[in-house]
Amino acid sequence: MANEKIRIVSLGGLDEDGKNCIVVEINDDIFVVGAGIKNPDKTMPGIDYIIPNFDYLKANKERIKGYFLLHGHDDENGALAYIYEDAPAPIYASKTTIALFKMFTKHVKKDKVDYKFREVEATSDFRVASRLISFFHTSHNVAHSSGIAISTQYGNIVITGDFVVENNATPAYLHDTNAIAKIAERGTLCLLSESIYATKPGYTAPKYRVTPHIQEPIKEAEGRTYVAMFANNFYNINELLRIALQTHKKVVPYDEETAEIIQNMIPISETPWPRDFFAPVSDIIRIREQDTVVLMLAHGGRLYNKMAILAAGQADNRCNLKPTDTFIVCCPPNDNHEIEAVDALDELYRSGCRVLNVTRKNFSRMHASEEDLKTMIALLKPQYYIPVKGLYKDLLANATVAVNMGVHLSHRNIFLLENGMSLLIDDKGARMFNENIPHGDIMIDGIGVGDISEQVIQDREKLAQGVIIISAVISKSKRAVIAGPDIQVRGLVYLKDSEMIVRDVTRIFNATADEALSSVVFDIRKLKDDVYDKVSRAVRRQTGKEPMVLPLLLEND
Repeated sequence: MANEKIRIVSLGGLDEDGKNCIVVEINDDIFVVGAGIKNPDKTMPGIDYIIPNFDYLKANKERIKGYFLLHGHDDENGALAYIYEDAPAPIYASKTTIALFKMFTKHVKKDKVDYKFREVEATSDFRVASRLISFFHTSHNVAHSSGIAISTQYGNIVITGDFVVENNATPAYLHDTNAIAKIAERGTLCLLSESIYATKPGYTAPKYRVTPHIQEPIKEAEGRTYVAMFANNFYNINELLRIALQTHKKVVPYDEETAEIIQNMIPISETPWPRDFFAPVSDIIRIREQDTVVLMLAHGGRLYNKMAILAAGQADNRCNLKPTDTFIVCCPPNDNHEIEAVDALDELYRSGCRVLNVTRKNFSRMHASEEDLKTMIALLKPQYYIPVKGLYKDLLANATVAVNMGVHLSHRNIFLLENGMSLLIDDKGARMFNENIPHGDIMIDGIGVGDISEQVIQDREKLAQGVIIISAVISKSKRAVIAGPDIQVRGLVYLKDSEMIVRDVTRIFNATADEALSSVVFDIRKLKDDVYDKVSRAVRRQTGKEPMVLPLLLEND
């Protein structure tokens, strides 16, 4: 048999939070592990999601043997909804992962696409393109998560996915050490392990459990208990539901979005919830307040917006907060949403209810800390190691953890890759190549995919700082301004304070127009550009802001 040639490249997920997509090529076959989205930050107004540039997959779609989705979070699978029509292939995932992916496709109106699903168990062996693929169950905050091992003639390529070492989890959140050990017996060529919590010492377990923080407050609540959680954190949502069941309280979904998420959780839940356990918000006034848990779920910044609206008394009046109510904030923000989270928390305190804020100091997400990473490395004993999924500081910390274990891993066989950079492995060993494989961001705006340029984003940022509209009619034959200029300033300063800006903009326009009209060749496009540049500079000096400047100049012969 000819020696196999292997290429490993990430189209996303390195030095960033989200957009995870790892491409493994073995000879002519392509195996795509994950195809996730990234949430936009405050510098990207109007953008819904960011997905990896998938030009490489489109160009090589005939070679794709399958997509392998390791868990149900959209940072792992959301981009596939936008990629699939251009580069289709069978999708291998657990029952829960497929159900959550279908939820996401419905949300983004991509549910009519003909996806080819292949349901597999979270721990299972199967063959794709005559190659052995092994899923192994991992403990993450969504049920039936997996890691994956892809066989090669040199040993397995193992991608851990998101995981923690957990010995007391329920079957849906199992860390399957036995399955990992069996994979290790076949030899590990390369291990790719997540890095998000690589800077945290010790094990993550049991710090991801929310029960110790919320059980007593829910049990002792005088009035209603409100709980805000992220929609994709199924492990903690299940914890809350079990507490409510044990304390004989009814769970009321806060809104339709929350009700839909719970409805989709029920078929994949391990717990048979009683028929009358959930109650619609329309029945909330019929339930004793101390017997009510109102659950609020959403993704990202939408959750904090819901909290702020409720706290301000602008939501459904059946859910008005009272001094006897308890609001449990169980959704520590990431870096992109800290401002919204602080504002929402402030509004909650203003409402007068009792507020319990479960912060990052005493609560962790289910990602591998230092000892979790060491355990996986010690079990699998890889020839090569690649930190993935995280900012550069996290990737570097992950590499440092591996080096400091004192085993055979060093700078010679640990590779810190960047998106688009390849690791090539063959019978001669492993080496990195910067092949400039297409990668980067594709921005999703409504139904638009990749049609939003940086210029559009810059324009939106300027619009957020205000707009100045300059309208005039110019006669080319008379070489004169025959109407205007009419200057409108909106969203920049108070209307009563805009007189000085209007006066200065008028002066700049008149001087610029006189100069243009006195030239030998009059070009109205050049006049628009000159007016834009001069007005923008003047307003920036005067106000420190960069509003959108729109010269609307009509030429009348």
